[in-house]
Amino acid sequence: MSAIVQQRSILRDRGNLSSRISDFLWKHPHVLLTILLAPPLLWLGVIYLGSLFALLLQSFFSIDDYSGLINYEFTLATYRQLLNEANFDIIVRTVSMAAIVTLVSAVIAFPIAYYAARYARGKWKVFFYLGVMLPLWSSYLVKIYAWKLILAKEGILTWLLTKLNLLWLLDAWLSLPVIGGNSLSVSYTGTFIVFVYVWMPFMILPIQAALERVPSNLIEASSDLGGTPQQTFRHVLFPLALPGIVAGSIFTFSLTLGDYIIPQIVGSSRLFIGQAVYAQQGTAGNIPLAAAFTVVPIMIMGFYLWMARRMGAFDAL
Repeated sequence: MSAIVQQRSILRDRGNLSSRISDFLWKHPHVLLTILLAPPLLWLGVIYLGSLFALLLQSFFSIDDYSGLINYEFTLATYRQLLNEANFDIIVRTVSMAAIVTLVSAVIAFPIAYYAARYARGKWKVFFYLGVMLPLWSSYLVKIYAWKLILAKEGILTWLLTKLNLLWLLDAWLSLPVIGGNSLSVSYTGTFIVFVYVWMPFMILPIQAALERVPSNLIEASSDLGGTPQQTFRHVLFPLALPGIVAGSIFTFSLTLGDYIIPQIVGSSRLFIGQAVYAQQGTAGNIPLAAAFTVVPIMIMGFYLWMARRMGAFDAL
């Protein structure tokens, strides 16, 4: 009998304790918020920001040319190496490719997103989302290697152009300097095609979300006031959809800027920033130069995100 009484007393004490804790958290919601946010903020501060700070710190060191060891003295010599012709070409090449991929992705994605936002209904809406999201469900490497086979000299694209008697057009394109090569699979053109294909969903969805927020009566009012379709697009639709375009460009630009797998598998032997980082920290063992290379896209994306925020792009994410 005493054991039952003791057990009831323990349960009563536990109930009172949980009630007191619940009451305290209800009266002090900031304490509950602190408890909930502390673990993710701690992870963000220590793991993510801490690693970025360590990376930034490494970029101010240098490598000894004779011993190959890291010289732990603060210097800007590593950043001066980025201005060498070879390293600066890598930066320009990467930024140019990211900008072109972003621009072309926006041009292709806009009509697709516009149709989905303004006209697709019911099962067609579902079909649209499946069509956009389905490529994201397959393996990243599988998609790249599939495109390498498609763009190869013995691939299906060459076969199709041969059947259409248009192989001369491909040969003329591949003969162009810089963007050409022995085949599309070892050229900047092939790298560009794969970049656009892989990152296209990240451009379509934000634009589609922004276009769905555009009131239909604004477009109708523009037509009622005598505006042509071109004027309606330029003065009404495009400005309202611009935050979505900028939001999509954040994904496509940043992902292209830091990717090193696609240029490694499909493309020429000229390096991009991601490949340079991999080569410097792996093969060459030059950690400071690899860290300095990684600071470049961080600075570019920091400025880009600041501009995107001013344009209201985060509202369309």
